[in-house]
Amino acid sequence: MESSTNEYKMLKFMKMLVPVVGVGIVLTTVVFALSIATLVKVNKGFNDFQGNTIETTNPTNPTTVPVITPATIIPITTATTTTTDQPLPNPTLPTSINITNIMDHLSAFQRIATANNRNRAVTTTGYNQTLDYITNTLAANTNFNVTKTFFPIRQFALASDPILISSINGVTKTYTFSKDLSVADFTYIELSTRANFMAFVGISVIPNVGCSNDDWSNANPPVAGRVALVKRGVCAFSDKGVLAAQNNAAAILIYNDGVTPDRVQPMAINLGQENVLPALFLSFPVGQALADAAQDSSTNTGVQLVINLVDLPLSPVGNICADTPTGDATQTIVIGSHSDSVPAGPGINDNGSGSAANLGLAIALAKLFQTSTYPKYKYRVRFCWWGAEEIGLLGSDYHVKQAKNATDVGERLQDYLINLNYDMLGSPNYIFGIYDGQTANNDTPSHALPGSNKITALFRDWFIRQKLPWNHTDFSGRSDYGPFLFEGIVAGGLFTGGDEVKNQQTRDYMDQMLGQGMGGIAGALYDPCYHMACDSIQNINVFAFEKMVQAAAFMLENLARQDDLIQWLYPNGRPTRSNNESPQRKYDSINEYFGMPYL
Repeated sequence: MESSTNEYKMLKFMKMLVPVVGVGIVLTTVVFALSIATLVKVNKGFNDFQGNTIETTNPTNPTTVPVITPATIIPITTATTTTTDQPLPNPTLPTSINITNIMDHLSAFQRIATANNRNRAVTTTGYNQTLDYITNTLAANTNFNVTKTFFPIRQFALASDPILISSINGVTKTYTFSKDLSVADFTYIELSTRANFMAFVGISVIPNVGCSNDDWSNANPPVAGRVALVKRGVCAFSDKGVLAAQNNAAAILIYNDGVTPDRVQPMAINLGQENVLPALFLSFPVGQALADAAQDSSTNTGVQLVINLVDLPLSPVGNICADTPTGDATQTIVIGSHSDSVPAGPGINDNGSGSAANLGLAIALAKLFQTSTYPKYKYRVRFCWWGAEEIGLLGSDYHVKQAKNATDVGERLQDYLINLNYDMLGSPNYIFGIYDGQTANNDTPSHALPGSNKITALFRDWFIRQKLPWNHTDFSGRSDYGPFLFEGIVAGGLFTGGDEVKNQQTRDYMDQMLGQGMGGIAGALYDPCYHMACDSIQNINVFAFEKMVQAAAFMLENLARQDDLIQWLYPNGRPTRSNNESPQRKYDSINEYFGMPYL
């Protein structure tokens, strides 16, 4: 009997081990292969593109974009990397970008995460040290005016492990909860509300991926009063939560889509501060099995759900903004990136890369302004690092709401001309993604669209001139530009890809532009470590990262040299804004803001 028992234990262990090892091998292979490709490209140099013609169309992006004529573009100097801090004969912002220095910022973020439970999520010591690093680095390297503002967020903690039990035609099954997602059937979604469904509640499967009102209204049976079961994909998880609440679901179960081996297990996510529903994230096998059963009219399928929570005190989260000391404060260019990671990992690509790029731009500009050969800008530039993006764009949303109520010149929403957003700039299986203004949501204020489309086209022009491939990416407001765009502020930005799969067409197009073998891996995620523990410094494609920062530098310099940026961005005019609300009180410290005693 002992021998049989040992064989059984070994067999059970191997069944658990094989899928885990398999996923690890896939991730390691993808990242390693892309790293080798990057090193080959860097060693080859950037001058061996095949042919002398420049592709002006992208076969993977058939959508037309506005044509930006040469007269509207400030002359471009080819962006090459500088390796020293020696002054250039005719310096420009793109040629002043030093990728080594910017990678040093990423290394600092990695050290902070490593020393603090391997993450930099809001309300953690790792996050607070990230803010300290940003402010200290700005103080040491710029003469910009740095301000910090704080806002509260609500938080919950699990009082006990959640319970999920299904009943299919009277046969019950209890699923495994674990913080080790590789062995879990399901996990808790951050900011879920409480649940105590001791009786089985029916399931409604949401068609497609639950990203439109039509998906929810077409659910059969109707979702009202039932548990909504919806697959991951396309839109933000918080969007699915909002639609579930609007359709009166009793709870929401989101499950992984199984598209690739790393999209099988449950995923650690949150539904944002505004969520009002109990919520769990299921593995692909569990979610698909429940969906199959619930869609079979001959079965009676339901779930029991128990989520016990403890309310935590309101936690302060910070935004940082740094303003150039010169330039018209009533005509401000805002450049933003979020400073927080998810709890699952260090967040070096998402979004240490954007935070480091923002620091690199600010420091390079400050140094140029201190020279006698680089003219000051007509417009003020405000560099911002937003908090709590990962739990619902909270930092940027708070900033925009404060600006709507502000009366001080330079702090009002009417003083902002444009928001440029940089989120995930170094994905290993990258694309050179440009936010596509033509995919803005239908409720986007119309006066923000012409300028946003011009930003799309201007970024595209830079990549074409550099003989680099480019792709359009979605402009639906899923990152921190969203609150600005919703208020009618022109927006744009760059993105190297997240949890989407690179298709063969995109891979072949990049091969054509960059050289055979340089297009990455078709069928793999742009970032196989998206929102995972492996989003470390090794997850960064340095070649892609450098080009994205140079593109961001080009955009800032080009906009800042426009004679009339308002007319260029808003050819149809801007709406007149009035701020009738009483001015917001200014606080000297976080202690005063939250009414806490000084220690």
